Amino acid sequence: MSWLSDDDEDDDEFGYDESDVRIRPNPKGSRPRTKTRPEHEDAVDGRVLSVDRGRYTVMVGEDTPAEHVLTTTRARELRNDAIVTGDRVDVVGDTSGDEGTLARIVRIQPRTTLLRRSADDTDTVERVIVANADQLMIVIAAADPEPRARLVDRYLVAAYDAGIAPLIVVTKTDLADPGPFLANFAALDVPVLRSAPGAWPIDALAPVLAGHTTVAVGHSGVGKSTLVNALVPGTDRAVGVVNAVTGRGRHTSSSTVSLRVPTGGWIIDTPGVRSFGLGHVDIANVLRAFTDLAAVTAECPRGCTHREDAPDCALDEAVADGRLRADRVDDFRRLLASVTA
Repeated sequence: MSWLSDDDEDDDEFGYDESDVRIRPNPKGSRPRTKTRPEHEDAVDGRVLSVDRGRYTVMVGEDTPAEHVLTTTRARELRNDAIVTGDRVDVVGDTSGDEGTLARIVRIQPRTTLLRRSADDTDTVERVIVANADQLMIVIAAADPEPRARLVDRYLVAAYDAGIAPLIVVTKTDLADPGPFLANFAALDVPVLRSAPGAWPIDALAPVLAGHTTVAVGHSGVGKSTLVNALVPGTDRAVGVVNAVTGRGRHTSSSTVSLRVPTGGWIIDTPGVRSFGLGHVDIANVLRAFTDLAAVTAECPRGCTHREDAPDCALDEAVADGRLRADRVDDFRRLLASVTA
């Protein structure tokens, strides 16, 4: 008795068996994927100078005869990592810098600082502005547009939160006396440089910038990009005028770019902003922007929130006996309330 079907008998007649059946190969390949990435031991060190639509301008060989600039892209494994101006990175591929070549960023080196802001105070999603800066140059105009103390306070909070030393530069002093405005920050240990009427404080700024990476921030229309052009001749950063109706400056610089100052150091010019959200900031760091108030809060009872309704807050006592100005404490409390909203 045969257990073979008619079809099996036909296959046996022609000499076929199961080993002759063709197995369709895996269309994705049979080699398993691995998360192990190349070490890229031949990578070269570089500084990110600017970012533009997925392309990164990177300087390699800094301070050597071989110094030159590359156009790069990011490696696939960095697709979820933000690469920003000021980053130190490792680059592979064609690093000749010849026209038409494209190198690849494969690593972001550890950052020393990160200057960040959020869209507003209720947004905890941070926007990284620059990396590895150690100074924040806050540019304000004595007039046209009118200086805003609370915006400067926000810059100071962001600087202290990032561990960056702030300084203030005042422009357009021929239009108004900045003294009354600067009184808001008289108790803070923040250097202030003023432009002379019709001139920029280049000679005074040069030794302050030398040896540092300084990021310049400021309200639109204060003359920040004009100051950068004066510090780095030939830069030609776009400049604009203040609207005569609204009194607001127009956004002119549309990108963040790192520039070498001929007298030493780097300056990073950023687009002008009218707001600076602090939703990402640690609340404890807000007080660090008000060092004059911080000394007084050491006398507060344990757990004091330093708000207007805080019982026995030492800030109220200091205002009452004249040690602190009421408007300075009010600015701090309004900023604190805004961040914790």
